[in-house]
Amino acid sequence: MAVDITSGLHWYLKYMCGAHISWEKTGGAQLASVPKPGSLPPVRNEGVMIQRPVPWNYYQNVVTSSYSYVWWDWERWEKEIDWMALQGVNLPLAFTGQESIWQKVFAEFNITKGDLNDFFGGPAFLAWARMGNLHRWGGPLTENWLSEQLKLQKQILSRMVELGMTPVLPSFSGNVPAALKEIFPKANISRLGDWNTVDGDTRWCCTYLLDPSDPLFIEIGEAFIKQQIKEYGDITDIYSCDTFNENTPPTSDPAYISSLGSAVYTTMSKVNKDAVWLMQGWLFYTDSTFWQPPQMKALLHSVPFGKMIVLDLFADVKPIWKSSSQFYNTPYIWCMLHNFGGNIEMYGVLDAVASGPIDARTSNNSTMIGVGMCMEGIEQNPVVYELMSEMAFQNDSVQLEEWLTTYSRRRYGKSVNEVESAWKILHRTIYNCTDGTANHNKDYIVKFPDWDPSVNNQLEIIQRRKFTGVQQKMRFFIHETMSFLPQPHLWYNNRDSVTALKLFIDAGNELAEIPTYRYDLVDLTRQSLSKLANEVYLSAINAFQDKDAKALSFHSLKFLQLIKDIDKLLAADDNFLLGTWLESAKKLSSNADELEQYEWNARTQVTMWYDNTKSVQSKLHDYANKFWSGLLDAYYLPRASMYFTRLSKSLEENEEFKLEEWRKEWIAYSNKWQKSVEIYPLKAQGDALAIAKELYNKYFI
Repeated sequence: MAVDITSGLHWYLKYMCGAHISWEKTGGAQLASVPKPGSLPPVRNEGVMIQRPVPWNYYQNVVTSSYSYVWWDWERWEKEIDWMALQGVNLPLAFTGQESIWQKVFAEFNITKGDLNDFFGGPAFLAWARMGNLHRWGGPLTENWLSEQLKLQKQILSRMVELGMTPVLPSFSGNVPAALKEIFPKANISRLGDWNTVDGDTRWCCTYLLDPSDPLFIEIGEAFIKQQIKEYGDITDIYSCDTFNENTPPTSDPAYISSLGSAVYTTMSKVNKDAVWLMQGWLFYTDSTFWQPPQMKALLHSVPFGKMIVLDLFADVKPIWKSSSQFYNTPYIWCMLHNFGGNIEMYGVLDAVASGPIDARTSNNSTMIGVGMCMEGIEQNPVVYELMSEMAFQNDSVQLEEWLTTYSRRRYGKSVNEVESAWKILHRTIYNCTDGTANHNKDYIVKFPDWDPSVNNQLEIIQRRKFTGVQQKMRFFIHETMSFLPQPHLWYNNRDSVTALKLFIDAGNELAEIPTYRYDLVDLTRQSLSKLANEVYLSAINAFQDKDAKALSFHSLKFLQLIKDIDKLLAADDNFLLGTWLESAKKLSSNADELEQYEWNARTQVTMWYDNTKSVQSKLHDYANKFWSGLLDAYYLPRASMYFTRLSKSLEENEEFKLEEWRKEWIAYSNKWQKSVEIYPLKAQGDALAIAKELYNKYFI
């Protein structure tokens, strides 16, 4: 197949030509090391055999379509599919454009376009509308959106099939428009509970679920599969369905669960006798109290053996295969989740990635049939995805120290001692998280704490001086006496990342012009400064609680200056700009109304995310936070400034901090910003290396 030929070419480019290919937004390709035609290194006479130890290499999460792909045109999609082929991906999720299919299917059941305006979410929130978490939020979808996305999906599928990939198409999970209950009053349709609205607002929450036991379920599901085949052709046997994703069944009776699973599969198999149900195993992790062995077995065994594949979605940190006897003998794919919300944070579990799939495949009675990447957002941490992609072809655990040295040489096009030494440090620190925590970036800059430090919220902050050579450093050890202050995830000593940063800076004379180096330099500088900002924030809070106005002013101003400086740093690299995200959304619009809607969707997803009242922010605010120039200066900076201004005022006037007044102020600011139309730069400004040096000298010497 073409995907195997392409992945073979990639292996040759990597290991015989010293090349490197990552996403454009993580530095792109380093091909300068590839010799000119006629001088390419020959493959030895007996050849090189690289084989997949398992058949499938899966790619995507059901929400990646919203966090990363939502504003993509065909030009960007074409590059992504080519990247997939180079990595050996042969089982990609293909969810684009399904709303057009649903529009045609529901029309057969007398659902109008007006009814669907209340059902579909807006462009940036479609993933959660598809899962039945919300409806209408950010919508409605225009006819232009629907038709263009269907056209795009046909291009995507055509290229995937051309390359020999097996696309995974959606199927019916039971999520239906409210109007269906009125049209079919006898149907077993229930209203689900609230999913993350601030006050149970039914304009957005509490969607409707058609019970799989109802005959109408199979009728609709069958119609959907038929309509997909009519639009796309008979291109796949594998269909994704997650009826119980964050939705608990009404009873734990195994017989009932088995009947539901059987009904879901029937909607696929009645149309395609060779259908295979692909299901996320996320529910077994997030709702493990409900999904005990009897319930798991009932669902997993509700279809003929081999007709269900489970994604062990979080196997890099919380593998379910180990505790479930290989999903009770059900075929599964070992997946790396890694990223939440498309956050930008250097993080990884490289040791687990390098050995986990091997351990699973070689374990007794293994039913593992593939590996997969299931990140919520892409275009971050290229080293993690390079390694995970290789695991589709590795028969043995990877020796990481040697692999990372080779990776460094390929990524930057040459051997440079400083960056190779830096990668050794990064491997044992940033990229060696072992605490079992789901890493979601909650650094105080991008997810500013919503708490009142003046009322029964005392933090005992023990300051201990640490020394590195002649440099005096301060570390904070925090012991919470209450639970309101969120703690950013820190699994390594930031001094180590600063040491690695110094090595990166020292390599600048040799590597400054190489985009992959600049990306990594900016990212590591950003990370080091962000972790420093967490400490500065705590110093400010400590000063407030000590009623030390001078110290509060000093530390709060330092925190705000860090935001400004990080924004300046990010502005020096094209890959960390808010402007490109907003511009890609606006480019898809065909009129002024769409332009306004799409920009609001783009701005809202990365800030407030969901609904709010005047004094209660969204429960999902900052879930999809981003370290982007423009977003720091225009959004995170004003919010923090409002907070510290009110903290200082409460000290001056000897009164408690007015948390609700601050909430009202920043929520009003956020809602105004979400609706605003300021234009942000699309091109980098400044010298990334010079700025990194300046900030290193300013904050770490």
